[in-house]
Amino acid sequence: MLISHKASDESLLKIFSKIPKDLTEKAENLLSFVGLYQKRKLRAGDLSFGQQKLLELAMALMNEPEMLLLDEPTAGINPTLINGIIDRLIKVNQDFGITLLVIEHNMRVIMQLAENIFCLAHGQMLANGTPDEIKNDKVLLMLI
Repeated sequence: MLISHKASDESLLKIFSKIPKDLTEKAENLLSFVGLYQKRKLRAGDLSFGQQKLLELAMALMNEPEMLLLDEPTAGINPTLINGIIDRLIKVNQDFGITLLVIEHNMRVIMQLAENIFCLAHGQMLANGTPDEIKNDKVLLMLI
């Protein structure tokens, strides 16, 4: 299990020996899903920023939510890892049936993820529609 603070191995054993096996298996499956299974024995603080974001996604999925609110899930992440996050979020939506509400400034990310897009500026709705409608909105393109 990944944790963010230092603790002795003995303390960890006491903590994690009480976790039911089915929860441990679920956590390991989610770590595998986000590509962190090989790093499962590391502390969260030892992971890169992008890996920490993937860990946060796995943690959010533990409760089997119906919806996830993601505030700039790709902010500060290197471009290579962004593609992996996009792929996993698409799977979360399509395979797990979880609705994603994503706030994001990276239009490439939004265009790949969204079925419906709402473009806001200073609290005002500029446009809404499908990715194709948004990318062809001439008024919006002049404002961006």
